[in-house]
Amino acid sequence: MKKLLLFDGPLNVNEINSKWFNEFKDSNFGAIITFNGVVRDEDGIDGLSFDIYEPILSKWFNSWQEKAKEKNAIVLMAHSKGDVLNHESSYIAAVCSPKRRVALEMIDEFVEDFKQSAPIWKYDIIEGERVYAEDRSTAIKGAGILS
Repeated sequence: MKKLLLFDGPLNVNEINSKWFNEFKDSNFGAIITFNGVVRDEDGIDGLSFDIYEPILSKWFNSWQEKAKEKNAIVLMAHSKGDVLNHESSYIAAVCSPKRRVALEMIDEFVEDFKQSAPIWKYDIIEGERVYAEDRSTAIKGAGILS
């Protein structure tokens, strides 16, 4: 099963969570913890739009698989490309681990690192137009001509 999933548009939360649970429930993991990100209705936006640089995202995600493997865990992730309207999901992450403490700590670390390091560019959708969300963006370490 592919552990990094990218979809055009909003994520089907029920389908993805159910698929992951059914795939891994018999794998002797004592914890399967998911995080579902939902686009908030704030600041007059109609939703968000996402661009993804897949080669760097895959490299970043694979480094997390290695970290998880050291703790007998796995990390799963689904993310949207393109437009996702308010109250829809654009991001789902999960950690499967034999021990709940490992899964709880790892899901927190993974989601926080995702926000800081994943090569995903976010745009506000305002009246049908994509506007770069610069005030909520984080520079990616090692990116840019002066890095």
